[in-house]
Amino acid sequence: MKTKNNFPGMVQAFFTERLVSQRQASVHTIASYRDTFCLLFQFAQGRLKKAPTALTLDDLDASFIGAFLDHLERDRGNSSRSRNVRLAAIHSFFRYVALQEPGQSALIQRVLAMPTKRYERRPIEALTQPEVEAVLAAPNLCTWAGRRDQALILLAVQTGLRVSELVALRRKDIVLDSVAHVRCMGKGRKERCTPLRKDSIAIMRAWLRECPDPPSSLVFPNRSREQLSRDGMAYILAKHVRAASSRCPSLLRKRVTPHVLRHTAAMDLLHHGVDRFVIALWLGHESVQTTQIYVNADLELKQKALAKSTPLNTRPARYRPSDRLLEFLKGL
Repeated sequence: MKTKNNFPGMVQAFFTERLVSQRQASVHTIASYRDTFCLLFQFAQGRLKKAPTALTLDDLDASFIGAFLDHLERDRGNSSRSRNVRLAAIHSFFRYVALQEPGQSALIQRVLAMPTKRYERRPIEALTQPEVEAVLAAPNLCTWAGRRDQALILLAVQTGLRVSELVALRRKDIVLDSVAHVRCMGKGRKERCTPLRKDSIAIMRAWLRECPDPPSSLVFPNRSREQLSRDGMAYILAKHVRAASSRCPSLLRKRVTPHVLRHTAAMDLLHHGVDRFVIALWLGHESVQTTQIYVNADLELKQKALAKSTPLNTRPARYRPSDRLLEFLKGL
């Protein structure tokens, strides 16, 4: 019979058996769940005065989990969406525990019954073409870091890759022949190829030629030749956005994060008339419904639709050319 305090073993089994062996979860999912439990254990140490190995399942009842979620929003300043991500990880763990500890079903069901929090969807933030040009002109191309940063930002804006996909790119993932493209393993283990424009090909070719490393080496390493972190990518972008704001003051009114570059790529495709199904494939979305947010956020498309509508005080009528010669010319 299992002892009451087998909580540490269940946590370890949840990660090694459930996530890694059974579900074969991605490294990003595992990292997100890991961060959730690290935050949870830190909160428990402060509130319950117990080390993580001393915790029991009874300590993590619904009221404690609720207090933890409130702590994330109130003390750490997390958004409702981040709160829901943490709750999803906790729910996943308790669904696993339900199979291992049926005697704790009452406690488990109360935790699983905790709902996600509704939140307001903010308008999609994206950069305009002048803003993109200003940011790309900000890095100092006389330095190694400046050339890396320009290539990194340009590739992000043109391909719409996620931060995790960008920083993990290897030299073998970039093909610069007649059909230039970038290969990446995206969310949900979906591999996709994204074509490159001529300006991106020229800059990427120069950058890769500068560092003739093995094909398995990183495309955008940090100064220690290791993989950039998400925070590192955000720092690089914020630095160049600040520098570019003197040339393009509209950047001061925007909160430019690496994910905004992904939105910028999607909005650029939309403005050029690319079908949203193609955009969904381009960005690696699970469903085309995810791409619908760009259609809803595109004010330019709405203005074009408004221009085609008939004013209320105008009688609808069919256009008739005033001359047969004009009719011929406009029919060509």
